[in-house]
Amino acid sequence: MIVVTGATGQYGSEVIEHLLRRGVPATQIVAAVRAPAKATALAAMGVEVRHADYDRPETLPLAFAGADKLMLVSSTGSDPVRIAQHRAIIDAAAKAEAGLVAYTSVTRATTNPMTSARVHRDTEQALTDAGLPTVLLRNGWYTENHTAILPDAVARGTIVGSAGQGQIASATRSDLAEAAAVVLTLDDQAGKIYDLTGDTAWTMPELAAACAAQTGKPVTYTDLPAERYWQILIHAGLPSHTADLIVDADLYISQGALAHIAGDLSLLLERPATPLTTVVARMLGT
Repeated sequence: MIVVTGATGQYGSEVIEHLLRRGVPATQIVAAVRAPAKATALAAMGVEVRHADYDRPETLPLAFAGADKLMLVSSTGSDPVRIAQHRAIIDAAAKAEAGLVAYTSVTRATTNPMTSARVHRDTEQALTDAGLPTVLLRNGWYTENHTAILPDAVARGTIVGSAGQGQIASATRSDLAEAAAVVLTLDDQAGKIYDLTGDTAWTMPELAAACAAQTGKPVTYTDLPAERYWQILIHAGLPSHTADLIVDADLYISQGALAHIAGDLSLLLERPATPLTTVVARMLGT
């Protein structure tokens, strides 16, 4: 049985969709979710829905019972909260004697300088300390982290950020979820580490140019000081800790933290990773 945490989230739900497409019977998939009432679509597919609240450790052992494989999707929020949540999940997975834990870490986790990487390093160490058979899915940056805002950016004629000319070897959420589904259906994965990036790297000015090419409208990239970009994000309604992480990521992107390209993703997919231009076209409906 494969248990997928965070199964009503965008990534977790796509993992389940890809498992089903790969022929895994719905009866062999468990969607572990914070709010079962929001998982009706999964239940309608025949997937078993179990209550698993990261903030309520007492809900986790039953949710993970019988897990041959457990997909641990990293949580969101402040670092102390995420670390506590992940450790609670790991404790419950150990008690449930999960056969394999697949964890969504971050690319080059051991050396990645981004502030958000610290949570992933802590979680990887906790998995090692617990003695759980583990496969690490060190996911690169989601392409959607920068393309979700494109319709508004095109309307304004500019994309803003603090990434400078830094390159980003991003991958789509769907590609990364599909790679996870592939790993979950393979044998002998304990101890393996996959560095999952896109096949090519791009810059924010190149993203703006792709938007202009797709729409025929002038679109430029405006690089801002970190404080100014942070203020714009806050004004847009983002929580301060989220704005902190976005600005932090951009600053490290400008220093090359996400520029490296690994071939693991395309090898798992047995096809090229989805390129930036395809994502831009889909987002802008062109």
